[in-house]
Amino acid sequence: MPANRRPARGQRRRPSGASRLQRDLYAGVTASIVADLEAGCFPWAQPWRAGEGAGGGLPRNAMTGRPYSGINVLILWRAAFDAGYPVPSWLTFRQAAAAGGMVRRGEHGVSVCYADRFVPGEEKRRAEAAGEEARAVPFLRRFTLFNIAQCEGLDPALVGTPVPPPPCEPVPAADAVIAASGVRFRIGGDEAFYSPRRDLVVVPPQAAFFEPINWYRTALHELTHATGHAARLGRDLSGAFGSPGYAREELVAELGAAFLCAALGIQPGVRHADYLGAWLEVLRADARAIFRAASAASRAADWLLARLARDAAPIAQAASPELPPGSPDG
Repeated sequence: MPANRRPARGQRRRPSGASRLQRDLYAGVTASIVADLEAGCFPWAQPWRAGEGAGGGLPRNAMTGRPYSGINVLILWRAAFDAGYPVPSWLTFRQAAAAGGMVRRGEHGVSVCYADRFVPGEEKRRAEAAGEEARAVPFLRRFTLFNIAQCEGLDPALVGTPVPPPPCEPVPAADAVIAASGVRFRIGGDEAFYSPRRDLVVVPPQAAFFEPINWYRTALHELTHATGHAARLGRDLSGAFGSPGYAREELVAELGAAFLCAALGIQPGVRHADYLGAWLEVLRADARAIFRAASAASRAADWLLARLARDAAPIAQAASPELPPGSPDG
């Protein structure tokens, strides 16, 4: 069919190679997560074996230190768990070479995805001629990562990860995230919930939990819900209990809490396993649902951690006023 002709009515264009790639990527990742859930394994809960390798924390790029986000967190957690990698640090083949090392022969990488937008040249010309703003086209592409345990000859500084605090001790960083969020937070009662109407998080006292660390997991779950308020990230929180919309938001809160726990050195856990059936229904009906949930969860976690960083900046500046901007020690 000529490129300048539209398909006849009722005739659909065949998907392009790029769209097939996206469809296959969504379907493949979703199928693996559905299989895990059907087997009773939650990919975001305890995605590493404590004390047996498979180090905890958010997966990060070993060269830049930048954490991966969205669906890539679940993909890399699952790969680390399956292989028992001791450190959640990853590199591309070229980055391993740039770091003075190499990927060992015979090692297989993990495919992750990168989403972005670009403006085709034809669209730029059309927009210029019409005096309009050019429309960007979303695209999704894969690239391959290798864990640093699959490499040799790397700079020793790239190896290592912070040791998480003992699970039953207070976690000051998590307390700071809660305080910096600006969300009304009340401790008491015997239920944990977020009320969108009142914009209020309520969590029982820590003594009410069989494991004290579960207080933090629960608090961060409810705090993730609160990021969906219209004054913050504006997610749809109107889903009635038992509806697909409710299940989708619960999945966002589960993942958001897991991402926050990993960033703060707390082993993630499952807060609402009783929603498993509803999550499976959502994922089976829409191959992109887990991508959307993971993306929303990353935005929620980033929003809360950014609030913490913003509040910490003035304190750090006040602690060292003698260092001018740009100082080598600053």
